[in-house]
Amino acid sequence: MKIEFKRLDHIMLCIPIGKEQEAREFYGNILGLKEITDTGYALPNGAIWFQMGDIQLHIRAEDAHETSQRHPAFEVHDLEAARKLLQSHGIELKNESKIPDRNRFSFRDPFGNRIEFIELI
Repeated sequence: MKIEFKRLDHIMLCIPIGKEQEAREFYGNILGLKEITDTGYALPNGAIWFQMGDIQLHIRAEDAHETSQRHPAFEVHDLEAARKLLQSHGIELKNESKIPDRNRFSFRDPFGNRIEFIELI
């Protein structure tokens, strides 16, 4: 069984706590990205989302002493099959906070990088 990747859904970058307005200024006004404000639901963990071509850029504040939550998120076909494959290799999965239009989980690669898999519903 192989994981069938559909596309890159989003990239999440992190900023220092309290710098949200500066992030909006940089990504929205300087880079010219359109902020996504009408999702129909509250964004998780105070995130700020921008449209960036056919993918999204997610920004979230984090404490510099935490293990970074920066990550790419890949849309996959058959999220449950991907879950089972990773678990069969002893990879620890983390169920992420609920977002109404997607199922998702994350994991760390052998080098500590966070990777998220999602399936749109």
